[in-house]
Amino acid sequence: MKHAAIETMNRLGGAGTPFICLLDVENSHPRVLPIDSLNTAEISFATPLGEFPAAQHRTPIHIDPCSASSAAAADAALLTVHRPVCRQRYQSGFQVIRHGLLRGDSFLANLTYPVEIATPVSLYHIHRVAHARYRLWWRDHFTVFSPETFVTITPDGEIATFPMKGTIAADLPDAARQLMENPKEAAEHLTVVDLLRNDLGRIGRRVRVERYRYLDRIHSPAGDILQASSEIRAELGSGWRARIGDLLQELLPAGSITGAPKCRTMELIAEAEGEPRGYYTGVFGHFDGQQFCSGVMIRFIEQRPGGLPDASMLPGLRFRAGGGITIYSQEDEEYAELHTKVRIPVR
Repeated sequence: MKHAAIETMNRLGGAGTPFICLLDVENSHPRVLPIDSLNTAEISFATPLGEFPAAQHRTPIHIDPCSASSAAAADAALLTVHRPVCRQRYQSGFQVIRHGLLRGDSFLANLTYPVEIATPVSLYHIHRVAHARYRLWWRDHFTVFSPETFVTITPDGEIATFPMKGTIAADLPDAARQLMENPKEAAEHLTVVDLLRNDLGRIGRRVRVERYRYLDRIHSPAGDILQASSEIRAELGSGWRARIGDLLQELLPAGSITGAPKCRTMELIAEAEGEPRGYYTGVFGHFDGQQFCSGVMIRFIEQRPGGLPDASMLPGLRFRAGGGITIYSQEDEEYAELHTKVRIPVR
């Protein structure tokens, strides 16, 4: 059933009214907020299309930028793992996913868990000092600093998506070759590209993969990583703004953080993880009146479970993280990788 938020996006998009949208994975708490209604005490964001509040209206927050080592020290000082994911819990979820893969229910499933963390600063402070393409802070709920674009739409209706699948520490010997020749990473990436190409094909025409498995270097004081991405494009035609809500609903949830096929894989994920994801791995979108950009809400620190407004408060914070599981995945490696992603890319 279509949520009222979808109709709101269609109405605002058709009128050329700038807005942001927060779309949760379960489609139970989608929020659409016109930019002119935002309260600086409640929400702050930055995307490639702009930021709120504007820089001149913010109190500066400084971290000593004198050296990479000082940035790394700042990163380490901001966040520590308070309690790792229970190994037994992870093993149980991993086996649910693996059995689904062996049955052929799924070819790829993204398994995630919350890691309890400690930090001496506020979520707003983390939001301000983190470096990412998509940043969002929602008071008393969560902050997210995501490098991953979901979809962008140009004024003339060209839609593009840039799935990220495949990560390796950049300082490892021959890191780029290791990543590109890894059969597990290659299979995972191919599956996601095929899924998202089909997703775009449902709403657009002239679907094409412009670039396949290119590498980006993502900087972090804790150590740079190499990330494999692809670029897929299609054409929506005129009138897309008045259909923007319907278009997004057709594409959700984001294939890069679910798996394939989507429906059965999401059922496996729900069984394995044992709790709703909420806004984590949902979509944060920004419409500026002419064009649209959006990010997948990964790199996510929550104050409430899933960042949801009707969940009970937690005594501490949780950093949500995970990774794609294929038939080639090894439990020990995936468990370790989950915890290595618990970091803040401090500017």
